[in-house]
Amino acid sequence: MIKPIRDEKTYNQTLKRIEKLWGAEIGTPDGDELDVLLTLVEVYEEKHYPMPPSDPVEAILFCMDQKGLSRKDLETFLGPKSRVSDVLNRKRSLSMKQIVNLHRGMGIPYESLIDASQVS
Repeated sequence: MIKPIRDEKTYNQTLKRIEKLWGAEIGTPDGDELDVLLTLVEVYEEKHYPMPPSDPVEAILFCMDQKGLSRKDLETFLGPKSRVSDVLNRKRSLSMKQIVNLHRGMGIPYESLIDASQVS
């Protein structure tokens, strides 16, 4: 019987059941059960294990590493060398124009570039 997840014990039991059902075909009873259990786990995790707000600098650094880019390459998106340095050293927040440039030019998702602590 499927029931809400209200505690760690039920959460862990649900994860074990999901593991058994993993790979079940969509539209079958097992597939439907898997879909419902995944939704319940997602709701529980959002409430009990919230994700920290995104860190724009970490997103930029990750993308630079993945694409083999240097600080100089960021000048196209952020402006002069000093501005790149200020952003990467967290002395200056990204402007809306810089966020758009980074998203369009480097493919970094907007939600990764917007600092939740700066939004009011």
